[in-house]
Amino acid sequence: MGQLRADEFDRFVAARWSALLHLARLFTGGDRHRAEDLLQEALVKLWFAWPKVAKEAPEAYVRRVLARAAARSARRRWWGEHPVDQLPDPPEVADETAAVDEQTRLEAVLALLPARQRAAVVLRYYQDLPERDVAEVLGCPVGTARSLTARGVARLRQLLAEAEPVE
Repeated sequence: MGQLRADEFDRFVAARWSALLHLARLFTGGDRHRAEDLLQEALVKLWFAWPKVAKEAPEAYVRRVLARAAARSARRRWWGEHPVDQLPDPPEVADETAAVDEQTRLEAVLALLPARQRAAVVLRYYQDLPERDVAEVLGCPVGTARSLTARGVARLRQLLAEAEPVE
């Protein structure tokens, strides 16, 4: 019985790792290291809840844990230093496509939103969840989720307009 549980869990994680890591990255404003920590924390919680949620909606459970953990993490003032042995080389001028540039620009501006607004926008528009599900994940009324989403989108538009690329 225990091996079957572990196999099911392993298959779920292997199948959804990439998408969940990307979601965690969006919740953390693009910080890959914090996103990995956040996802690991969520998967540990999922492991303990696996017998209850495996047949229901394990991805929804992880999404909720990620959103709440990201909000908790954003309230902390200090996440620790990130020491490196060597300074990175300056970026080289590369021929990148407009889509990659736009996605990078959007992620950078998304990181400027407050954590709850960012979570609401990501859940509503990136994950394409209905407002009711966004509210459930964020643990707030539907009206609050709607308000957080609307304010987040308005702020994104404002920030994107201010940061128009100069050509």
